[in-house]
Amino acid sequence: MQKSGPGWRLGWNPDATEYVGLVGSDDWALELTATEFADFNRLALQLADTMAAMQAELMDKEAIACEVESEQLWLEAEGYPHSYSLHLILLTGRRGEGLWQPTAVPDLLQGLRSLYVF
Repeated sequence: MQKSGPGWRLGWNPDATEYVGLVGSDDWALELTATEFADFNRLALQLADTMAAMQAELMDKEAIACEVESEQLWLEAEGYPHSYSLHLILLTGRRGEGLWQPTAVPDLLQGLRSLYVF
C-alpha cells in the first residue's frame, strides 16, 4: 500500500516483519518500524498544526523554524506558515535523513492523514 505524488511518497505494510512504513521523496526513501512511523505521523501533523497556528503571529515575510522530536526521530519545519520544508532525521538503529521541499509538504501531510484509508 503506497501513496505518492510529486516530491513525496508514503507506504504502509502492516504484514511486514520489521519495517512496516516507508517515507521518501523522488530521490530517497527510508523504511520505518511501526514505532518510528507512528512518531513520524504524529509529529509531522503536530508541526503542521503549529505552523498553521503561527500564521497569525508572524508578519507576511517572516519565516520560522519549528522542531519536534521523540526518542525515535527528529523533525523540523522551516519556512513560512503557508510554505515550508520538512526535514527528518532518524535517531536510532540504522539512522537516516531526508528532506521534503515546500511544494511537496501539503500533499505529504494530506497523504499522512489518509494513509490508513487505502
